[in-house]
Amino acid sequence: MARAILTDIEGTTSSISFVKDVLFPYARRALPGFVRAHGNEPGVRKWLDAVAAENGGVCRDEMVVEVLQGWIDQDRKHTALKALQGMIWSAGYRDADFTAHIYPDAADALRGWHAAGTPLYVYSSGSVPAQRLFFGHSDAGDLTSLFSGWFDTEVGGKREAESYRRIAGSIGLPANDILFLSDVVEELDAAREAGMATVLVDRLDDYPQPRTGDAAGGHERVESFAAITPGA
Repeated sequence: MARAILTDIEGTTSSISFVKDVLFPYARRALPGFVRAHGNEPGVRKWLDAVAAENGGVCRDEMVVEVLQGWIDQDRKHTALKALQGMIWSAGYRDADFTAHIYPDAADALRGWHAAGTPLYVYSSGSVPAQRLFFGHSDAGDLTSLFSGWFDTEVGGKREAESYRRIAGSIGLPANDILFLSDVVEELDAAREAGMATVLVDRLDDYPQPRTGDAAGGHERVESFAAITPGA
């Protein structure tokens, strides 16, 4: 019986296409102007300098922007990129350029689990500020109050078992009391290795070829949050 639920975002609560077709292009377009306007602010500078140092000491911001745009095209899960994207998306949400997609079944289930007293947590490759923005400006309204905590790649990579052990320690529960929901089998494998219960969220909108049998990696498989019974 799960005493807490930890969920991924992209492909799990929300469509992959929203992130790839709306958020990523928005950040890519906005990066040059954002860096010109805010590049000297300490909270931005530290991430630009980190990217520069990782790329042989590239010092011109224009070159750093090109590196970052390349990482967006590659969907690279880099903490500096995620932090800067989160800052850019903040303006997009604030200006109502878009709202974050969330599947209706996910919004309903999250509200129901919260109302039943089950603590909810998010673990995503997107930065914690970006996660808060996402759920704060969702198609279903502001859902941030449903969550008790947020985790990003600063806790570790999503395909590393140690990350899930750290999350369990932060939550304050044994790993086997936590249910992790994701659309990525390798992430579920890592969570299972750490001792967590797991469910593969295999949405046909995101994965037209159902991942059944061996493709599910031995994880319970559902196509909707409505099929998840954390109290079972």
